[in-house]
Amino acid sequence: MIARNVRAAIALSLAGFVVASAGGSPVSAQPSPKTYQVEWVYRVRYGFEDEWWRLFQKYQISALDEEKRRGYVLDYVVVRPSLHVSEEARWDYRVVITYKDHDAASHESEVELALFPDVVARKRDENRRWELTANHWDLPIHQIDPHGSE
Repeated sequence: MIARNVRAAIALSLAGFVVASAGGSPVSAQPSPKTYQVEWVYRVRYGFEDEWWRLFQKYQISALDEEKRRGYVLDYVVVRPSLHVSEEARWDYRVVITYKDHDAASHESEVELALFPDVVARKRDENRRWELTANHWDLPIHQIDPHGSE
């Protein structure tokens, strides 16, 4: 299981994201009309959450941090549920990424190669992470004005 302080940090991030989405004072960067947002959603096989999370941190979080440092990613938020839902609707992690623009989302492989030049080890670890992933989807998303027309 994730340590309590990490859960608290994720909960605070989610609260900030929800407040920002609801029009309150933003905790994370609000996307501008030309930014590009994507949500990654993961369902992890039962019993393998710790191993999956370590691999995800090692590669995906490190790459997102570097993409943010380089200016491709403006912000990202990782959330995890506090309670449970039905198995059909279950998810374990959601990552909402705000890219500078649509083109900025195409630099992931460039950044991963710079961070992890041992391609064989990276592929091995990534294959293992995918073995532990029960379901996954990426969804381009956009915020709308709840009081305006879409």
